[in-house]
Amino acid sequence: MLQTFNPANKDILVNINGRLVHRDQAGVSPFDSAVQGGDAVWEGLRVYGGRIFRLREHLDRLRASALALAFSDIPSHEAITREIARTLEANSMRDGVHIRLTLTRGVKVTSGMDPRLNQSGPTLIVLAEHKKPVYDDAVGGDGEDGGLALATASVRRFPPDCLDPKIHHCNLLQSILAKIEANAGGADDALMLDTRGFVAETNATHVFIVVDAEPVHTPGAGAAVVTPRTVACPEGITRAAVLELCRCSGIAAVERDVSLAEVYRARECFCTGTMGEIAWVSRVDGRRIGDGRCGAMTRRLRGLFRDLTAAEGERVVG
Repeated sequence: MLQTFNPANKDILVNINGRLVHRDQAGVSPFDSAVQGGDAVWEGLRVYGGRIFRLREHLDRLRASALALAFSDIPSHEAITREIARTLEANSMRDGVHIRLTLTRGVKVTSGMDPRLNQSGPTLIVLAEHKKPVYDDAVGGDGEDGGLALATASVRRFPPDCLDPKIHHCNLLQSILAKIEANAGGADDALMLDTRGFVAETNATHVFIVVDAEPVHTPGAGAAVVTPRTVACPEGITRAAVLELCRCSGIAAVERDVSLAEVYRARECFCTGTMGEIAWVSRVDGRRIGDGRCGAMTRRLRGLFRDLTAAEGERVVG
């Protein structure tokens, strides 16, 4: 799965610390912490009809990650929202838009790792692009020719005692290495395990499976939606929305450790994330999942999520 250039983004303006500049002139200092050591936090946002879905939750996570990294100066939610609105308005964007929001520790007085070298405050970058859900083309239809193919990577996700996944940081080398393996194997994305051998997430999304109901958790139910605990994956906003939809719709949902064998024998499998929404998985490590078609539960949740994003969101542009 390879994203392609959208000509609609040819002349977009990028917001760097409140300054709107053409994408070809946009840049950050070589002394910026993001350049020096990946010392930054980020969020992905999606715009639906001038509204951003779960904006406060995203900004809460951004702030929490920056606090965990001991950023000395973190812009308020209101200040960040204003810059997002300015960027969307300058680009005449209101729908079908993805925003990459990055907050770095800022510019250092000289190169080096020490955060005390940062003496000028943070760098806020708002990058808004015309971008449909990125897996749409790869997923294709709901039949046997559609769906994502995942391949299990040798690269493991860090546990909290190595690097807490609750810090949504910009050092994405684990994901990049896993994606390289997936590319080489002809898969769309990599399935990543934790250090115990349980499923964590993919290189870019959270993972759900649909299994026969588990009586201990869901007596009387026919099927259950299962997703890994947030032991070696971040607290996903779309992930949380899907679990919420399950609770509100009477769908049994369980958060627990998930092994690869359970993925292989699952009725259905799907991935969630802001950039790709809900994308169904047809194959993992060459094994067909379920009957190789998009399952009924996945289709139901996709419809519920579509309705949710159409009804919710904080308006930022008219």
